[in-house]
Amino acid sequence: MTHRILIDPVTRIEGHAKISILLDEAGNVWDAEFHVVEFRGFEKFCEGRPMSEMPGITPRICGICPVSHLLASAKAGDAILAVAIPPAADKLRRMMNLAQIVQSHALSFFYLSAPDFLLGWDTPPADRNVFGIVRSHPDLARAGIRLRQFGQEVIEILGGRKIHPAWAVPGGVRSALSEEGRDRIRSGLPEAFRTSRIALDLFKKTLETHHQETEIFGNFPSLFMALVADDGTWEHHGGNLRFVDSSGSIIADRIEPHRYQEFIGESVQNNSYLKSPYYLPIGLPGGMYRVGPLARLNVCEHMGVPQAEAELRAFKKLGRGAVTSSFLYHYARLIEILAGLEYIERGLDDPDLLSDDLRADAGINSLRGVGASEAPRGTLFHDYTVNRDGILQKVNLIIATGQNNLAMNRTVAQIARFYVRGKEIPEPMLNRIEHGIRCYDPCLSCSTHAIGKMPLHVQLIAADGTVINEVTRG
Repeated sequence: MTHRILIDPVTRIEGHAKISILLDEAGNVWDAEFHVVEFRGFEKFCEGRPMSEMPGITPRICGICPVSHLLASAKAGDAILAVAIPPAADKLRRMMNLAQIVQSHALSFFYLSAPDFLLGWDTPPADRNVFGIVRSHPDLARAGIRLRQFGQEVIEILGGRKIHPAWAVPGGVRSALSEEGRDRIRSGLPEAFRTSRIALDLFKKTLETHHQETEIFGNFPSLFMALVADDGTWEHHGGNLRFVDSSGSIIADRIEPHRYQEFIGESVQNNSYLKSPYYLPIGLPGGMYRVGPLARLNVCEHMGVPQAEAELRAFKKLGRGAVTSSFLYHYARLIEILAGLEYIERGLDDPDLLSDDLRADAGINSLRGVGASEAPRGTLFHDYTVNRDGILQKVNLIIATGQNNLAMNRTVAQIARFYVRGKEIPEPMLNRIEHGIRCYDPCLSCSTHAIGKMPLHVQLIAADGTVINEVTRG
């Protein structure tokens, strides 16, 4: 007879999900499952729409990362038009994507994950949240809020609004950066840099006291995938795909994004609405790969900017080959924040940002277009097939969180095997298991999460369906 522990919902993530932990007769964990229980259906209800509408529709997939969908959608449109967008448009899109990375990573680190390792795993859930950080570390909480605000303001300066900007279009963008906007961005950089350094120093100290978490929170061999420049430099909105293995060896390189289907398969689980992509040449289960900050830093050889380059060198020393601990996603996010700020600062003096040459005009020149960009959580693909009138016939979206699905399941099982003993389900144990998911910062749409006294329902269920233990909070 087996037993099941159910964590429903998982808290402090963007969206709704639950976790099942399966126990054998001896009370030991033999498996765990991460279930995504939301369904949106964007791929189907976008069929029949004009291709040109997609950059306005798909950002509504998510309120946390609308910029990611906006830019990937616009790139798919570029491919259907078969145009090279003006240099100014490319540079402006890149700046907005950097701002998106900064604001989203700040949200993940300061709001969602820091309450665990700053306040302690055993802190009551009513206090273990962003408000607890405000009470115990008020200066840090304010700095985190301000850092996220900086990223959002850059998005607003470029696109006219912080959320769902209708700005990038097939062929380019609608408006340039103004001189006033450039000055506003420049004025916010010193504070943003200070906060990024504070956060990096804080997490490095955290690592000194969290050796156990580093070892067991999703620490296992896997493949890693991300976009990378041809010379191995960190990329976020261009380049080609690269896969590396856990030794750090490149197993596939310079893959143009429109060829992704030759390398990425998509499996479907009957217990989740989230697809499970895998590396097709190897198949399942060996083809599990991870995306996002940890993957991007494993895949790249250089950051391309000095402060982040120094941090990358220190980061890579934490692995024998690739860095395989998912707990170090937090460290990778902070390095990417620093890189984003450096690239924004470097780009502000480029006169192209003020150019009026922003858009290439063309008709339907290709019946399929693939747009790939690095969202904060990993590589995002928009794949559109249209008819000669530009009406969508098929849409395929491969979301970053989906590509981490197999790894998230593996992480939950690894943590549960270490902490779960018997039928008891104490709060600190549940929080550690939940944090394994927070390492990946999953974005499940529609970006809702609990604060304060977080709701949680856990059931221990026998194989015959009998509830033999139950805990409810909230």
